[in-house]
Parts: sequence; structure tokens; C-alpha cells
Amino acid sequence: MNRLIDIVKEGERENVEFKEFLTPYHLKEDRFQALACQMNHRIIMGRGKALYVVGVSDSGELRGISREQLDETLSILGKIASEIGAKIEVVEEYTINDGFVALVEIAKSRAKEHILIGTAGHVDHGKSTLVGSLITGTPDDGDGATRIYLDVLKHEIERGLSADLSFAVFGFKDGRAIKMKNPLNKSEKAWVVENADKLISFVDTVGHEPWLRTTIRGLLGQKIDYGLLVVAANDGVMRTTKEHLGILLAMDLPVIIAITKADMVEETRVKEVVSEVSKLLRSVGRVPYLVHGVREAKHAAELVAAKPVVPIIVTSAVTLEGYDVLEALLYRLPKRSVAKREFLMYIDRLYKVSGVGTVVSGSVKSGELREGEEVFIGPFHDGSFKKVKVLSMEMHYYRVSKAEAGDIVGVALKGVRLDELRRGMVLAKQEPRAVWEFEADVVVFTHPTRIKPGYEPVMHVETISEAVVFEEMDREYLKAGDRGRVRIRFKYHPHCVFEGQKFIFREGRSKGVGEIKRIFD
Repeated sequence: MNRLIDIVKEGERENVEFKEFLTPYHLKEDRFQALACQMNHRIIMGRGKALYVVGVSDSGELRGISREQLDETLSILGKIASEIGAKIEVVEEYTINDGFVALVEIAKSRAKEHILIGTAGHVDHGKSTLVGSLITGTPDDGDGATRIYLDVLKHEIERGLSADLSFAVFGFKDGRAIKMKNPLNKSEKAWVVENADKLISFVDTVGHEPWLRTTIRGLLGQKIDYGLLVVAANDGVMRTTKEHLGILLAMDLPVIIAITKADMVEETRVKEVVSEVSKLLRSVGRVPYLVHGVREAKHAAELVAAKPVVPIIVTSAVTLEGYDVLEALLYRLPKRSVAKREFLMYIDRLYKVSGVGTVVSGSVKSGELREGEEVFIGPFHDGSFKKVKVLSMEMHYYRVSKAEAGDIVGVALKGVRLDELRRGMVLAKQEPRAVWEFEADVVVFTHPTRIKPGYEPVMHVETISEAVVFEEMDREYLKAGDRGRVRIRFKYHPHCVFEGQKFIFREGRSKGVGEIKRIFD
């Protein structure tokens, strides 16, 4: 009993969760997945173990529950644990108020959490520099020297502007960040993937407006858990800042904001930018939360996953101000989905590798894939799919035998030629359905005139970027600010899309978002 009282007195913490009782309601898809993510995160924070106190209120009141409620709760906890590959190891029962309180220890062997974070923001606001200094622990020279760890194309390095997506890996082991001496070294990246118990993969996007299409691909095409939006203290909020924030919110992603280049301006200017950012967030229904220290970062990590709260951290790559706070926040961010649905991956990049053959890469949307398995790839122009074999897989240059939802992997395939493939195709275990037409709810953000049937924007969904035709509308026309139901057709190729997927459409400076509601045969 003393152990129970001591645990309850300390309250909930990183690996301790209070639950009064659970019911079949908690087995519903969305609620079940949220609880699975929560349990997985508690286990990671507890170095492989989490402790659930059942029969206790959130405030720590020892209430006690009936035998039936306890048995049902233990059964549901067991199902949640099974979903994430964990199990209940120990149950200690205590009699309280003619009822029961239980300490339930849940464990998982070699627990690992992999989170994807997409960076966004205006050109030259320090996205790549922020990530470069974070993963190395090295201060920048004030001229973007650490940016070179992410800008790998010759013209990117020469111009100091990112022109394509780049990927960086950041790991934690036993609660401490792993700093890399040379993030360009493939062996060092592989070591981090193998040894970290928590991985952060950064998808570094492009801030220059002509490459907005690439930024959209990065934020929609990868299985992003959180968006990291950077705002330079010397420039403040720019039009691209608002545009990228709009994309993140349209995709229903939790957002973190880093104010960069704090060393370049006076403290009063930093406060002005924080105020400017806060005003922007409130205008779109978000709650700004300025995080001052590591202790607040722990609290912010719990709030940000709920999405209305947006943590704001002031940083400098030159002095490394705020980097300890950002690290603490990143370490405590929970994975947002651990669904064990059928395997599905949208293809983002295609390669021909000497001695290996055809390689496709992307982030796993759902399920898991193992080396040696057969999968379907497509759809091809006639709507068909081919069966191919997985020869091998790599994640950040580390050979893996299994890939799970959220992992960014390169997959070597046998049975298909590179010239047959294109970005936007999928890998799937169950043969999907090729789609030419679908119905969607759309919202028009900006358009100079009116949108009528026959309108042909480019639609971005997952890694798909394809011209579409608005064929039928539930009203005569749509203008900026309008909502409507539209029947849409892909113009050149069929694709694999599903009900509930969100997308962005754009044509010149005209932009809007939508959600697929119905698929047509």
C-alpha cells in the first residue's frame, strides 16, 4: 500500500498514467489509436516500461472500482498493449473504499519511437541551419555554415537556397540527444538509426516561392507528425510564412514555431515578432504558448499534440539559445499514430542503383513491410498493378528487415523497370483500386475571379501532383472564401486515393483545400 500511495502522491509523469477505468467506448478506432499512441509514448519515456494506476481519478484521488470494471479495464489495456507490441507484465491489486485500485506495469522490448517533423517557413529564415545545428550541437558561423548538412546539391550549396526536400535524422538514447560529428556520413546516420531508442526524422522543405510545389509535396507526401515553422527575428512574418502555416493547418497537423536569428536583433524586436506570430495564430484559432525553459517544454509537449496549442521557442543557431528547450520538446513529443492497418506507401523518389536495380523511397503510411515479401505497385495508366518482390530496405542508410508506419525507407524491388514508374504510385500488400474520378468538399482560399466546371488546377495529395478537372459542382460557381461539393477527374493518370484524404489544389496564385468524400468506379 505504501508503494501505491507514494506513486499517487507524485502524480502523473512521463511514464506514469492515471486511469479510473476503461469501457468498450475506448475501443472505438480514434480513441483506441489515441490511447495506443499515449501508451507507446509512456513506455518510451520509461525506457521500455510504463505504469498505469487504475481506479484513480486524474487528480490522484483513490476512488476504487468494482471487480467487473477492473477486469474490463485490464482486458482493454491488454488490447492496447498488443497493438503496439507490448504486454502487461505485473498487476498489483489493492482494496480501497470497498473497491479495487491496481498498479499495472506494461513493458515492451527494445521500445523505439519514430517521429517525422516537416520544417517550413520563408526563404532564408534558417530552416536548414536550425536543423543542422540541432543534430550536430555545433553553433553556426552566422552565415549558414551548418546548412551544408542538409543542402547537398551543388547549386543549393553555392546559392545558399534549398531547392529540393532533404532529410535529416536526430536520435535520443537513454533520454539524451545523440550529436553527430558529420551528418553527411552514411555510417554515422546508420549508427544513430540502429542505436537510438527515439528517432526524429526531419523533412526539410523549401522556402523559396517558385518551389512551393516541392514544399507541399514534403508536407503532404510524408507521414508527418508535426510541423516546425520557422520565423526569422529580423524579418518577422512574411507572406510565405502565412502560406506554409495554412498548409500545415489544412493538413490538420500540430504546429511548433521557432523564432530564429535572435542574435541578430535587439530583445525588443524579438518580443515584437513573438507578438506578431501570436496574433497570426489567434487569427486562425490557435493558442500561442511561448516556451521559456526546459520545464515548460515538457508541459508544451503534452499540449501540442492536442493541436490548438502552438509552442513558440526563441532560438539562435549562433549562440545555440533555445536549443536545449527545443531538444526537450522534441524528446517528449508523442507519436501521433501507430495504426496497424494494411501496408501502404506512396512513392516519393525513384532511383536506379548499380548492383541493386530499381529502388523506390517514401514514408510508410500504414502497416508494416518485411524484406522478401511480395507487394503490388501501381497504378499504371490502364489502372493495373504489378506484383513485385522486396529485395532489401534501408532507412537513413541503415539496412532494415522491417519497416513500419512513419519510417522513411528506400525499397529495392524485383519485377519492375524504373522507366515504368512515376512519383505518386503506391506499394501495397492488398491490390488497391485505381481511381479516375471522385467527389470532394472543397474550400477556395484565393482566386481572382470565379471557378466554374472545366477549371483545371494542379492537385496535391500524398506524393501525387497531377492536373485535375472540376467536372461538376453543386453550385454555379465558387469564389474566394466559398465551400462546395465538386466532382473531380484526374486528367492524365489514375491514382490510388481514398475517402477522407485531404488535398491542396492550386493554379498560379489561386489556392484551395479539399477532402475526398466519395470514390467513383
